[in-house]
Amino acid sequence: MELTLKNVSFSYNPDAKEPKYAVKDVSFTIRDGEFCALIGHTGSGKSTLVQFLNGLMEPTSGEVLFNGENIFGKKYPLKTLRQKVGLVFQYPEHQLFEETILKDICFGPKNMGLPKEEQLTRARHAMELVGLPESYEEKSPFELSGGEKRRVAIAGVLAMSPECLILDEPTAGLDPAGRDDILGTVRELSDQEGIAVVLVSHSMEDVAVYAERLLVMNSGTLVYDDTPRNVFRHYKELEEIGLSAPQITYVAHALKEKGFDIDDSVMTIAEAKAEILRIFRERNS
Repeated sequence: MELTLKNVSFSYNPDAKEPKYAVKDVSFTIRDGEFCALIGHTGSGKSTLVQFLNGLMEPTSGEVLFNGENIFGKKYPLKTLRQKVGLVFQYPEHQLFEETILKDICFGPKNMGLPKEEQLTRARHAMELVGLPESYEEKSPFELSGGEKRRVAIAGVLAMSPECLILDEPTAGLDPAGRDDILGTVRELSDQEGIAVVLVSHSMEDVAVYAERLLVMNSGTLVYDDTPRNVFRHYKELEEIGLSAPQITYVAHALKEKGFDIDDSVMTIAEAKAEILRIFRERNS
């Protein structure tokens, strides 16, 4: 699977003498099994990009390619694309509407025209993938906790067997345990099922822990496309565009300035703990 944006731009007034661009000349490719994060301050263009990837918006110039085919070509089946590139919106529990969890998860496969038995097989497999027990099948989705509702919404997309899963702030409003639960599940899906993931997030800590590639938008342009560690080395430049590095990165830099021989590229608490223990061992040896 390859999902490519090729020199895409979008303007609400493309015929104006000086068009104002929401997205300008952005190119990148998402491939099988990649776990990518997309960050940027409000108005940076990331929400527009997400809608390009799923075919919900068409760029005013450039191409969006799925496995080499232009998804906005005259005969391209966008319905099929949206089965292959699943989009889970922010507060996905607002997408739930059926009487039971099983019916809600079956909705996508039903719209695909699959036989009833195949719908149920896919829905039950999706429930298993997101950690929802069989006993939940007949429950109302509205009886569940916030984190469980997110799992149902994600399962509804997974039941269509997507090759790429786009998650727009999937942990918004959840407590830390619920956030880690959802993102841990998504990480496992990417690792075990080979599903590509694009995570839109405002949490640098989540990006540092879960993503292997980080795309950074600013004023409609792609300013970084690299590993999170390499991007967060530019924390001062990120601050200039209204972003930041994980808090632990700032702690590491502060310790470095105090004379500690610490790797200031650490991004997570686990990495910082390992570095601090190493320093103490070396000082006491």
